[in-house]
Amino acid sequence: MSRKTNQPAAENPEKLLDLKVTEPKDWAAGIPAVYEAFKDVMHETGPLRGMGALLKMNQKGGFDCSSCAWPDPDDDRSPIAEYCENGAKALAEEATTKKLTGEFFAQNPVDELAKLNDYEIGKKGRIAQPVYLPEGGTHYQPISWDEAFKKIGDKLNSLASPDEAAFYTSGRTSNEASFMYQLFVREYGTNNMPDCSNMCHESSGTALTEVIGIGKGTVTLNDFYDTDVIIIMGQNPGTNHPRMLTALEKAKKNGAKIIAINPLHEAGLTAFKDPQTVKGFLGIGVKLADIYLQVNINGDMALLKAIEKLLLDAEKEKPGTIFDQEFIKGNTVGYHELVKHLEKQDVNKLCEAAGVPVEQVQEAAEMLKHKNKIIVCWAMGITQHLNGVDTIKEIANFVLLKGSIGKPGAGLCPVRGHSNVQGNRTMLIWEKLNDAEAKKLKEVFGFDPPKEKGLDTVETIKAMHKGKMKFFFAMGGNFLSATPDTNYTADAIRKMDMTVHVSTKLNRSHLVHGKEALILPCYARSDKDIINGIEQIVSCENSMGVVQQSKGVLKPISDQFLSETQIVCRLAKTTLKDRTVVDWALYESNYDHIRDVIAKVIPGFDDYNTMIRKPGGFYLPNGPRYGKFKTDKYGDKAAFSVSELPDNKLADDEYMMASIRSHDQFNTTIYGLEDRYRGVHNERRIIFMNEKDMQNAGFKAGDNVDLFNYHDGIERAARLFVIVPYNIPERNTATYYPETNVLVPIGSVAVGSNTPVSKRVIIKIKKHIPQK
Repeated sequence: MSRKTNQPAAENPEKLLDLKVTEPKDWAAGIPAVYEAFKDVMHETGPLRGMGALLKMNQKGGFDCSSCAWPDPDDDRSPIAEYCENGAKALAEEATTKKLTGEFFAQNPVDELAKLNDYEIGKKGRIAQPVYLPEGGTHYQPISWDEAFKKIGDKLNSLASPDEAAFYTSGRTSNEASFMYQLFVREYGTNNMPDCSNMCHESSGTALTEVIGIGKGTVTLNDFYDTDVIIIMGQNPGTNHPRMLTALEKAKKNGAKIIAINPLHEAGLTAFKDPQTVKGFLGIGVKLADIYLQVNINGDMALLKAIEKLLLDAEKEKPGTIFDQEFIKGNTVGYHELVKHLEKQDVNKLCEAAGVPVEQVQEAAEMLKHKNKIIVCWAMGITQHLNGVDTIKEIANFVLLKGSIGKPGAGLCPVRGHSNVQGNRTMLIWEKLNDAEAKKLKEVFGFDPPKEKGLDTVETIKAMHKGKMKFFFAMGGNFLSATPDTNYTADAIRKMDMTVHVSTKLNRSHLVHGKEALILPCYARSDKDIINGIEQIVSCENSMGVVQQSKGVLKPISDQFLSETQIVCRLAKTTLKDRTVVDWALYESNYDHIRDVIAKVIPGFDDYNTMIRKPGGFYLPNGPRYGKFKTDKYGDKAAFSVSELPDNKLADDEYMMASIRSHDQFNTTIYGLEDRYRGVHNERRIIFMNEKDMQNAGFKAGDNVDLFNYHDGIERAARLFVIVPYNIPERNTATYYPETNVLVPIGSVAVGSNTPVSKRVIIKIKKHIPQK
């Protein structure tokens, strides 16, 4: 007997928009990308403000793009456009001249705003002053900064334990703000610091730390220009990391081959038309994927094992010619155990589980057989699975077998999503604090940080739902729309005594709130941050471990903004009062002081203030990049691991669903309603299906359907979606998030990382029934 959850906290329309479907593209970027980028910037900012900022985005001495974490070139940066279409749209969102004042909130009750879809909410404009929603209130109302800090401080000081509070972090938050934030939270007395990494690359960090000794990638951007083969798994660079296309184009020109592994055929894995080149401007593209393996959802481990088994067979025929035996002997443990495991595998059965024809897998293995300068890239299509950690260990197995790590043109590349999500973790934003880190914090600041492990994102939501939490603070982000099981999470949030969000723009998380709620407006990355007449700089860490400065160039549209760092410092002073041992006023006055203490606490940041002012920044230490491993369990060795295949069986009426982005969004920020690469226009509530599946189920293109998940006997429903036939394997489907996050069970998480399983949700599809 199933039970039903409450009505959705996400949008739940009674009718759809005017969907138009066209043929999917087989190439990415080109002149349409330029047009779409400039159109958004011009509309939101005007020509002078917008174009002036674009010329400074991702440039040395300029500001860091607030969207993805793809690195900037060390040397050959374009003087005109070192950004992509989605980066320009991100700038348009934050540099808009539209602002929400007290008058806006007085005219718009919260329950009416909540009826809007996520796109409509986000397009309202920048929040221009602090606002407060009292218990029982219907409208947010203006509040002074001092009053806001007092309310928050009083609430925190009234809790029975600091562990009744949780402090979330978005990947946009700078190194300086992140460090001060964790310092405040830990001096307050808790390690409850869930963050967005818990929901994306936590599986990568968990797996890589165990097997190579660092939870980060090992390559640099220059490695892409000096490699033989690039494998791209579970990642769609054309939409999610468009500047990566330039690196892939350069790699191809230098002779590299590309193997794409993905359930959907994606334009950004097929070809690239670079609008900054004459050929690209004229519509002439560069082919990207030489081999495209259209794997089943979560068939990646089976595919990897099939390739490894084929390579092992070739190695047995000619020992020492396929695997790097010298590297394996000198740098690894567990090789013989892995070989015994692979010897038992049947390539045909593995290919069947992967959903890829044996001939295609043999072609890929042949391409890889005599190469060792290999880079493997991956993203959420790998991490957000029940076995995400094990699949990444399997990726590491392959790289270690080939000796494709610790040398130029080779290594591991987890491609991070948000611009400083990796830097947040480096700055100790984590629910865990090891003994060495705790010792350093005490040594530098003079207080004992809490020793108990805090709560991650899923654990926080569950604790909130059970009534064990009373207070929730979000440093950026759109927590409700980013998290799984939307109705369950909304119920949890509504149980809070107080919710606080530090934000630039309105989002759904402001509209599903605790008994009291505050929104604190902060500077965007592109805004000037001037304190005592001095323009401040902040810093971020990209996907490849480069830390570089970011300096805003735009005049803020409101004089009521504070930086995230200022908000933390003032809140800390108000909350901790006389019991603090930290000089918060000093750190608020100039961020150089923050970097001075970061250098004392975090390894690799020696002489931080000098290093960050060098053009292009500096690389953090990364032992595996140079063939130096240090793992907790195996000392100076990297480790092979043995993992079993996941059970991907389905009932006859079940499908696997992967939640994905449209081309017109970044994470939960919806820029528009155009997914032009996939040919979907003016609607987001769609489900991509295989045409054979449609025929077998009695569906046709354009049918309205409802989607259901029944994990743990609970019915979760996402209603009123339109079927769009697509090139996707049978029994595989895909939908956009956050619309289908309502179907992602809170209890379905990756083993070892606790990351929500958003890329393999088991669903049933039924004809739409209008709700009364």
